Amino acid sequence: MSVMSKIINRAAKFVDALGGGLSQTSTQACVDRTPFENMPSLVRTAAAEGAVLLRNDGVLPFEKGTKLSVFGRCQKDWFFVGYGSGGDVNPPYTVDLLQGIQNCDALTYNEELAATYEEWILKHPVDEGFWGHWPRFHPEMPLTEDAVRHAAANSDAAVVVIGRSSGEDRENTAEEGSWYLTREEKTMLQYVTDAFEKCVVVLNIGSMIDLRWTARAYDNQLAVLCAWQGGMESGNAVADLLCANVTPCGKLPDTAAKLEDYPSTAHFGNKAFNHYAEDIYVGYRWFETFAPEKVVYPFGFGLSYTDFAVTSDSVTQNEQGLCFTLDVMNTGAKFAGKEAVQVYVQAPQGKLGKPVRSLCGFAKTRLLQTGEREKIVIHVPFFAFASFDDSGCTGHKNAWVLEEGNYTFYIGANVRDAFAVHTVRVDALTVLMQCQEAAAPDYTFLRTVAVETETGLYPAKQPVPHKTVDLRQRILDALPEHTELTQNKGITLADVKAGKADLRDFAAQLSLTELEAISRGDYIMNSPLGADGNAGVLGGVLPSLREKGIPVLTCTDGPSGIRLNTVSSLLPIGTLLACTWDTELCNALFTAEGREMNAKGSDIFLGPGMNIHRNPLCGRNFEYYSEDPFLTGKIGASVVSGLQKYGISACPKHFACNNQEINRNYNDSRLSQRALREIYLKGFEICVKEASPKTIMTSYNKINGVWGHYHFDLCNTILRKEWGFDGLVITDWWMRSSKSPEFPSMRDNAYRVRAGVDVLMPGGNRVGKRKPDGTLLKTCGKPDGITLGELQQTAMHVLKLCMEKRG
Repeated sequence: MSVMSKIINRAAKFVDALGGGLSQTSTQACVDRTPFENMPSLVRTAAAEGAVLLRNDGVLPFEKGTKLSVFGRCQKDWFFVGYGSGGDVNPPYTVDLLQGIQNCDALTYNEELAATYEEWILKHPVDEGFWGHWPRFHPEMPLTEDAVRHAAANSDAAVVVIGRSSGEDRENTAEEGSWYLTREEKTMLQYVTDAFEKCVVVLNIGSMIDLRWTARAYDNQLAVLCAWQGGMESGNAVADLLCANVTPCGKLPDTAAKLEDYPSTAHFGNKAFNHYAEDIYVGYRWFETFAPEKVVYPFGFGLSYTDFAVTSDSVTQNEQGLCFTLDVMNTGAKFAGKEAVQVYVQAPQGKLGKPVRSLCGFAKTRLLQTGEREKIVIHVPFFAFASFDDSGCTGHKNAWVLEEGNYTFYIGANVRDAFAVHTVRVDALTVLMQCQEAAAPDYTFLRTVAVETETGLYPAKQPVPHKTVDLRQRILDALPEHTELTQNKGITLADVKAGKADLRDFAAQLSLTELEAISRGDYIMNSPLGADGNAGVLGGVLPSLREKGIPVLTCTDGPSGIRLNTVSSLLPIGTLLACTWDTELCNALFTAEGREMNAKGSDIFLGPGMNIHRNPLCGRNFEYYSEDPFLTGKIGASVVSGLQKYGISACPKHFACNNQEINRNYNDSRLSQRALREIYLKGFEICVKEASPKTIMTSYNKINGVWGHYHFDLCNTILRKEWGFDGLVITDWWMRSSKSPEFPSMRDNAYRVRAGVDVLMPGGNRVGKRKPDGTLLKTCGKPDGITLGELQQTAMHVLKLCMEKRG
């Protein structure tokens, strides 16, 4: 089966499994495979600039005319993207690694070895599996030492490809073929590194794997290039890097370490709940603070073919924060390149305790020729290095604060290789923002805190502060006013958009039946009301709503492309995009994606994925960006602002703490308010405040005992009240049935709307009749029941987005 057929078949199986209408027959009927506008060059650039060079013993780049022996079946059976809703795109074409080398006029390859692999692959096709049961790797072709030495005698260097998939609705595992290399892969590496003087290992992976083997000594020269999963231009991008058409400039968005050394590993994978016992000490915040010796590759690490010198020109301060003006020079003698300059802060431990390093700013240079320099400016707002006091130990409970002491800022190429450039003295504790208690845990468990000792910082334990707020009263105090129903007065939504009528007057025309309908989608995926192959539609789902001028809005899965029954660009995975550390490039890529989205009838792009890489085994990490919330927020904001230049709406997801796929519909993420705000919500907050996404998607899981689609504190107290979000909140697809603890007569859709989650998607159950379940209106007008004001408020959130639709 060809690569294209496999991708089409995967897409068909996925949608058919969920009751959609995309089939292999219908997708193959899409004969026009013309790539969209300048997408190929943008995807190729992003795929190359997101690859991370981890090791280079003088192997790379290859000289012109180098003949390569390519080992590993993933040279052909390349993983272009992860499995699941985020990757099932019908691309115009794909370029695997061998094709990329064939397309590169600077490189040649061992055709005899390539033919051997091709023949073996035809006889041993991969099993693509099915939803949630996809392969994590593809079994390798057995090799002999003699065969490898024969290849070495006919080649100049070797390339070894190690492939790993990632996928939704299942995790990676601490087993060979997932986190660890298989026996066959180890044998392949041993034979090849013994026989070839020069060898490059290309990692075609969706998320972090065990990398300790890459750092050990080998008899011959070795390079390791983490190419991730780069979308449809993957092979061309890797070839560009091998021959120096592009100089590597990617940087790791995660810390590489032994699996058992990640602080979350002991509290990951439990079926019912996970205690986020590491608290704010996620990834490098843990390792740099408590265990620097256990790092294989530090956060932000990545090699280049050239060198850079970074110096600080000036640091200024204003009411918002600090401004660093830096001089970056390409000091290498041969290759042009780009550098991602990173700013870290070391805050005083104070009463709260803090990581010894936290990312608070970064910038990517343009392409600098040898000897060329560029001045870059990095703004660091005070909020980027503030702490959230959820215990009141500073005297300001539930507030963002700067504790008294020295804040030292470091500039460098990664968290480890950074030098101090400036110190700010805060003379007294400063409250930046007083908040309300929100989403606090109601469980007793211990969290990590940093305690200063004579030998350094120690990870001590303390109980998490408990919930104290009366949520019922908070909700009652926030109930919106209503407008009396007027029946149809002939006001259309176009009249409101033109300024001829008020939105409240328009909403007052909607009957209870219409108000119910506008709070859900059209029940199913691939609704006949939307573009063919859609994930669902919302808005004008009834004829009477459409008669009033309410359009139908089509949702399509992302974030690696538009999943419709048409040809669409296949983009690199989220983790790779974060490795670019380039907000301008990501913005340009998703500006083009917004144009493609608009051209192909999609209104709401279900992405970007904004969850944190809490643990490297999370199966959906490939969709998400980083273990760091600041990097996550900045890349996410650039993606959202790009999409919304031409498309109606991006939809950042999954709000919040969707850090595990095992039992994701029921698992409870239990964490402190501080960890929630500083780590797991911070990226969303940056994205909301800087890019103004028009839609947000809730998560499947519970957050401190409450499902995301019923979480008033997340969706109202924090998202709307504190952050100022004024858009639409939708569920992830389908939701769990539940009664409201605060209002026991309410359940399901009434509970959801009262929580501030506007639209149930796709609108009904996976199976069953296409009709309302009755739970929204059952208590309308009754004591403690859903109110007309809540229904109208939900409708107006939908209507505001509907008025954005073009045409």
